[in-house]
Amino acid sequence: MLSPDGRAQEAPRDFAKRIQLPIADTRLLIRALTHRSYLNEHPEALEDNERLEFLGDAVLDFVVGGWLYNHFPEKSEGEMTRLRAALVRTETLGEFGAQLGLGNALRLGRGEEEGGGRHRPAMLCATFEALVGALYLDAGLEAVQGFIDPIVEEAVVAITNGEGDRDPKSQLQEWVQARGHEAPLYRIAAESGPDHDKFFEVEVVVGGAVIARGTGKNKQVASKAAARLALHKLSQQTEKLGK
Repeated sequence: MLSPDGRAQEAPRDFAKRIQLPIADTRLLIRALTHRSYLNEHPEALEDNERLEFLGDAVLDFVVGGWLYNHFPEKSEGEMTRLRAALVRTETLGEFGAQLGLGNALRLGRGEEEGGGRHRPAMLCATFEALVGALYLDAGLEAVQGFIDPIVEEAVVAITNGEGDRDPKSQLQEWVQARGHEAPLYRIAAESGPDHDKFFEVEVVVGGAVIARGTGKNKQVASKAAARLALHKLSQQTEKLGK
């Protein structure tokens, strides 16, 4: 299926499989990805994701708070509160959604689609929360923790190292060169949409292998998204090899 601007839209099940989201109830998954604008144009769709968003917001506060409590026994209540606020703010959750490629799986009405809803941080944040709410209802708190903990851990490292605002491409280059590889190569994998509203998909190559792909409304945004996802994947691989 294609979105109104001609981009391929990822099916809910394909999206869940790609990001390893352990949710069995397809109806819940579809609801989590459905914005209220979609209902106006598709009368067969019965419910949007706003109630799941409400639930996911509360679950995220709890899970992130628990993670911080268990991993930082030396931090005060105030320090943990500030760190949790940095992790669950709209911009951060929207970034999590972008890293997962959530925008391509959204079910939007034409107006939201044409207005760039797939890439809007607030939209990605709300849908990420809805996914967490759906996962909680379907598989319980332990499944949410398993899904969220690695994402939170990476974000906390960046925040506590003062790297939250650093260019992910610079971080990736430092990471791979420190391990004896040449600098990452970025290349356009696909582009679509009209000239006034282009959409790019960029892949990052390390050691001759495609590590990750990122998407965005310009090449720079797409490249940063690819670098950010590559950092996440490579760090996870390193952790597994070290165990």
